[in-house]
This record gives sequence, C-alpha cells and structure tokens, in this order.
Amino acid sequence: MSQEVVDGKEAATEEGIDSAIEANENKLKERKISWAKLRRVDSLNLEAGRVSTGEGHSDKVDWRRTLSLAFQSIGVVYGDIGTSPLYVFSSTFTDHKIENKDDIIGVLSLIIYTIVLVPMLKYVFIVLQANDNGDGGTFALYSLICRSARVGLIPNDQPEDRQLSNYSLDTPSNQLRRAQKIREKLENSKTSKIVLFLVTILGTSMVIGDGVLTPCISVLSAVSGISSLGKDAIVGISVAILIVLFSVQRFGTDKVGLSFAPIILLWFTFIGGIGLYNLFKYNPGVLRAFNPGYAVDYFRRNGKKGWISLGGIVLCITGTEAMFADLGHFNILAIQISFSGTVFPALLAAYSGQAAYLTEFPGEVDNTFYNSIPDPLYWPTFVVAVAAAIIASQAMISGAFAIISQSLSLGCFPRVKVVHTSAKYEGQVYIPEINYLLMIACVIVCVGFKTTEKIGNAYGIAVVAVMVITTCMVTLIMLVIWKTSIWWIALFLVVFSSIEAVYFSSVLYKFKQGGFLPLAFSFVLMVVMGVWHYVHKERYMFELRNKVSSDYIKDLTANPHINRVPGMGLLYSELVQGIPPIFPHFIANVPSIHSILVFVSIKNIPISRVALEERFLFRHVEPRDYRMFRCVVRYGYKDVIERPKEFEQQLVENLKEFIRHESYIFEAIMREQSKQMTEPMNLQHSTILVNDGMVGSSGRSSTIHVVESQQQNYPCVSSGSIESIQVDGKSTNSFSKMVTSPIQGAEEEMQIVQTAKEKGVVYLLGEAEVVAEENSSLFKQIVVNYAYSFLRKNFRQGEKVLEIPRTRLLRVGMTYEI
Repeated sequence: MSQEVVDGKEAATEEGIDSAIEANENKLKERKISWAKLRRVDSLNLEAGRVSTGEGHSDKVDWRRTLSLAFQSIGVVYGDIGTSPLYVFSSTFTDHKIENKDDIIGVLSLIIYTIVLVPMLKYVFIVLQANDNGDGGTFALYSLICRSARVGLIPNDQPEDRQLSNYSLDTPSNQLRRAQKIREKLENSKTSKIVLFLVTILGTSMVIGDGVLTPCISVLSAVSGISSLGKDAIVGISVAILIVLFSVQRFGTDKVGLSFAPIILLWFTFIGGIGLYNLFKYNPGVLRAFNPGYAVDYFRRNGKKGWISLGGIVLCITGTEAMFADLGHFNILAIQISFSGTVFPALLAAYSGQAAYLTEFPGEVDNTFYNSIPDPLYWPTFVVAVAAAIIASQAMISGAFAIISQSLSLGCFPRVKVVHTSAKYEGQVYIPEINYLLMIACVIVCVGFKTTEKIGNAYGIAVVAVMVITTCMVTLIMLVIWKTSIWWIALFLVVFSSIEAVYFSSVLYKFKQGGFLPLAFSFVLMVVMGVWHYVHKERYMFELRNKVSSDYIKDLTANPHINRVPGMGLLYSELVQGIPPIFPHFIANVPSIHSILVFVSIKNIPISRVALEERFLFRHVEPRDYRMFRCVVRYGYKDVIERPKEFEQQLVENLKEFIRHESYIFEAIMREQSKQMTEPMNLQHSTILVNDGMVGSSGRSSTIHVVESQQQNYPCVSSGSIESIQVDGKSTNSFSKMVTSPIQGAEEEMQIVQTAKEKGVVYLLGEAEVVAEENSSLFKQIVVNYAYSFLRKNFRQGEKVLEIPRTRLLRVGMTYEI
C-alpha cells in the first residue's frame, strides 16, 4: 500500500514536472530568437530585435474622445477655409459688376461642387487614409514612400530600421507584382529619387508660403468691414494686427488654444445663420445651383472670362490641406465628423446666402459678405470675423513652423532654433528666426498689394500647387503601398488631376497680377533647401568613403602615447556605418581618449516617431577591452531631441542594458561551444531561448538555452558581433551550467560605464568646413563654397541646436573636399 502511495506520488511529481516544463516551454516560445539570424548580423541588431508592442497614432478611440477631438479640430483646422466667404465672390467677379444674374447661380454651382469634390471627397475620405501612423502632410507622404522603396538620397538605410514597431506598412491587397516593379524602378532611378525629393520640398515651400499669404488675406478681409475707413487706413490696421500676431508667437498657441474652437464654432454659426437668413429673405431659387448644368452654362456664356474667374472660385477651398497636415493632433473620424457635420453645411449656407443677396444687389459684389449682414449683427460679426482671421493666420503660421521643424530632421533646412511651446502638444513649436522673416514678408505683401483681390491671385497658386502635389504622391502610394486596383487609381488620378489642372491653369493666368509671388517665394525656399540637402548628402558620402579602418583602431590601442582620461566622451557624427574620419583628427590634436568613448550618430528615420525603448542601437568597437562603442540614436521627424542631461541618462541606461543583454548571448554561445565538444550533433533547429525569472532577493536573472544546428559545428561570430569575454581570468568556454544571473564581468563593465558618466560627460564635435574639390565645375563651386557657406555661417551651429553646455564641449576643425 505504501509502495503504491510512493509510486503515485512519484507519478504525480513527474506529471507535475512535465506540465511545468511544458508550460515553461510554451512561455519560452514567446521569446524565441533565431540563432541563425543572430550569427549573421552585428550587435546593433541585438538591440533592434527588442521592439516594443506600442502602436502608432490610433484611430480606435471611444466616441466621447472622438467628439471631443472633433470639437477641438474646428478651432485648429478650419480657420482658413472658414474665412474664405469673406473674399470669394469679390475675387471671382474682379470687375465688380455682374452682367447676368444666372452667372451668380453658375458661380455658386462651381463653389458647391468644388467643395464637395475636393475637401469632402478627396481629402476627408481618401487622402486622410494616407497618414503616417496618424500624422499627415507632405512629409508624411514622402516618409511612407521612402519606407516602402529606398528612394532617399542619403544611403543610411539599415535593416534594423525595418524592425521598428511604427515602421511596418499595411498592404491590404495582393497587387504585389505591379508594386514590386514600380518600387524597383524608383530605387534604380536616380532621376526618380531627385524628382520625388524636389516635389516634396516644392510642396513644403508652398505650404510655408501659405504662412505668409493667409495672414495677409484673412486679416485684410476682416478689417475691410470698417467701410468708413480708407484703403490706407485698412492696410495700416492690418499691418498692426499682423505685427502683434507675430510678436506673441513666442508664448505659444497653447496659452490661447482653448478659446480657438469656441470662437471658430461661433464664426460658423454666424455665417451659417446669416446665410440662411439671406437665402430665405432674398431668393431661395439660388438652390438651383445644385444642378451642375448651371456651371456648364456659366462657361458657355462667359468663355475665357469664366475660365479666368476660376482663380477666385478656387479660394473657397483654401486651407483644405490643413485637414491633412494637422491630422496628427486628432484622428480621421474626428476630422470627418467636424467637416461633414459643421463646416460643410455652414459653408454651403454662407455661400448660398451671399448668392441670394447678390441676385437682389448685384452692384455690391466688391464687399458682399459685410453688406449682406443684418444691421443688428454687423458689429458682433465684425469682431468674430477679426478673431477668426487671426486664428486662421495662427494655424498657418504654426503649420509653417512645424513643417520647417520636420525639414530640419530630414537634413533639408539650415539649422535653426526650435522652441517647443507646449508640454501637452508636441507639434506646437516656435522658431524665432523664421517667425521674424515671416512677419517681414507679411508686412511687405500687405503694404505692396493693398487689396485682397491681388493677394488672392497669389494665394490661388499656392493652394492649387499643394493639391496637385498631394494628388500625385497619393497616387504613387496607391500603386506602391496600398496596391489598389488600377481602375480605382486611374479614376482617382483622372478626376482630381483634371479638376486641379483646370484650376491651376486659371491661377497661372494671373501670374503678372500677383501670381508670381508664391512661385518666387517657393523658388527661394527650394534653392535654400536643395543646396543644404545636397551638401548634407555629399558630406555624408565623404565620411562614408573615408571612414576609419579597423587597423587604425588596433594600432591606436597599442600606441603608448595615447592616454586614457576618466569620464565619458560622446563623439558626434552623422555616419551610421563606421567610425567618422574626424576621429583621427581628434587624436592628432588631443592624444587622449576617455575611459568610455561612444561614437554617437543621430539618425532620422522616415517615420513620425520612434519609441524610446527602440531609439538606441549599440555595438562594440574592437578591441573590446578598450571600451569604445558605436551608438545610433534614431528619431522620427516629429521627435524632440532631449536636453543633454536627459539624453546622457537615457544613453547610459541603454548602454548598460546592452552590455547585460550581450553578456547573456555570449554566455549562450560559449556554453553551446562547450556542449558541442561533448555531445553528438543531432538537432535540427537553431534557436536561443531566454527566460527571465527571479532568484531569491538577488534581482533579475536569466536562463539561456542554446541549440545549434548540425550544419555548423561552431558558431562563426564576426568581429563586429559577439566575441569572447574573460570573466575573472577564466574563459567563459569553461561554463557548462545554466546561467542564473548576470556574469560578474558584465556587472563590472556596467559599473565602469556608470562611474565614467559620474566623472563627467564631454561632447566632441567636429567643425567640418566643406569645400568643393579643385576640379569641380563652376556651378558646384558656387553652390558649395558660397551658397552653402553663407547659409552655414548665418544659421545656428550644431552645438546650439543640441543645446550642449559650452563648458563640456570640445571642437576640432577639419576640411571636407567633396
């Protein structure tokens, strides 16, 4: 009986052990890492493999949150398109007379279907889907294309980047062959890469140009409501408002942002209500404009004159791009609700009411909006109009700041100071230099043009150009990323490119009447951005061609004249594939190396944000006992580079975690080598299984089990990957037991890193003077030696952008001949 009990207990014990082992194996499967893959890559990939499960900007939010975002978006997104009724009819009938009252219905029909097709159908329901993890705008489209196809001009793409949690792209259909062919053509064509880049910075320049034109036309239109004032007085008041507006930018929109949505909502209530009042009072028959035949008849009657008037009609959709550009602060559903439920009906009512008023008073087309307001509501509407104009201006100015900030991250704009004005909203930034340049430009435009009609001629080109660029880039995304049916793509391209081409041809007709302004402004910006990015690329290629060899590092470690000084040195470079040529120059001038030296490469990834736990990649620089590391710090184009104290803490913590993690991997390799010497090779799979657990009160421990495939008797680890580490004078090859805690050598290395950090961190920056080679063409010499040199000297230096303390900065000069 007792024997049976014992046998039962043993059986139960064995069964319990088996179930525990099975449960443990199931848990370990969740953390399986391919050993074969680890052997083929360097230690940067070890860190890259540990990605977070965090998702990007998500549209899956509850209804209460969505409705709240929809309300907030009214104040941020729609100020520009909401103030368009102030000047559309006056800009359309430029001779200030209406010969045929049916022309009013024809123009209204064009306004209605322009709003329905472009903002509603194209942007709200199609373009918003082409977001980059919830962020929109020209750079979002460019980043999506760059992630799908290697079309970036700087060759710093790494396999680790594609393991980022926000990097993956959704491919909802199976049109793979067509997408692959287009991708290969883009990647193999240098012309395609350059054209795509130029189109992107053109769109960016046009949006920045909107930051100049929107404040001018919005404020000037609002102030013109004081009809008793002369033209010069209206211009003077507008200039004063603009100067005040730009002067308060340094305080940030977050301070007054809470009032934006109620004011713009009140504005839409006013224009919608007044529109309905005028519609039913004067002529409800203008609703016949919903019949598109009236638009066709308008062109038949007016011919070329009707085509020219499209330059004024297109102003009814100014600010449409803001719905996409400002998507990052909201979500798709919130934008769709706010536009469809509030903005769209209010605009239709406003334009219909003005059209009804004009059928009774066609001679008042030069100031239709204010003349159509009932007397009791005149001054309240005027006050709200001025406030709405200022908010519309604020939105475009903030958008210009945000776009320039994104341009900086992609190396497309000279270094400027970026001040983050809100702890709550990351996208709200202030750039002092750009702010004052925009203010000067606005004052010049306002004084020079004086009327909304002339500014409208310039404004139309900027508006339509951005829309054309968006249509082209979204079509490319449909082909390469979405893999949509070719028929839907053709329909999208034909319909919207046709509409925008007609409008664009009309606004170009007014080139001499002010249309030249946004093109000239964009040309200057494109030259600045193009020159800066070209030299930035060539500088990177110079460093890539002249990177330091491994033999130099080995000779350096054997040089008795090189001193090691306490502390940690951070040598900054943009090179991600090796050690930059500035390093030997440092050694030649200062023959000393810190006890811990990290080659830091700030790398910008074509995604909006990189999760903090995925930001740092490390690898050892051989020989390991010299304690030199390479570190790639990855940022998205909307990420903020931390201040030095915070950055140092993050870097050190991640470096210590890398040392700990690598020690576990090394232990597994050494133990497997030892095991292969004594056991037959009969296993078919190659994996590393890692199980974290707790051992008493000693803290975290790890159990690592390695199984090696029989094709490889010994793991061939590259010099750039994992090498033998001596622990307490003994090789880890002698380890034959499972590791239950971090090895002592790793703990010592981590303590050395921490001690070096406490001794002080010194920043090493190279002052690279870039010049063209002697045999370069004259054009290249002008671009590099004069244009780039001028931009570099008149904008901020790297240490000011990174906010490095001058007391901990060491700079050494070097000349790069490109």
